[in-house]
Amino acid sequence: MSNIEISVELVPGVLGRLVEMHALYYAREWGFGPFFESKVAREVGEFASSLPRADSQIWHARKDGRIIGAIAIDGRNASAAGAHLRWFILDDAARGGGSGARLLD
Repeated sequence: MSNIEISVELVPGVLGRLVEMHALYYAREWGFGPFFESKVAREVGEFASSLPRADSQIWHARKDGRIIGAIAIDGRNASAAGAHLRWFILDDAARGGGSGARLLD
């Protein structure tokens, strides 16, 4: 787990990989198709275009240079209850190794 890097830098590939992980997971587990993938892509793109913001951010986890997970906090419409946690996902191979816990931290 020590070779996992967590970053907020939106480098090329982060958004696409976030969308890809969602599309693959939800297709396999729930039978979702291209409509879902395009919805996630549209929403992630809209969110990313509003960054940088003090109340919103996307974090991603990398292992050996490969993006293995992501999470976002969306505070654009936050209420007294707080901001919205969005797009928390890990690559299948990264599950169970602590990367998700590090992203949540």
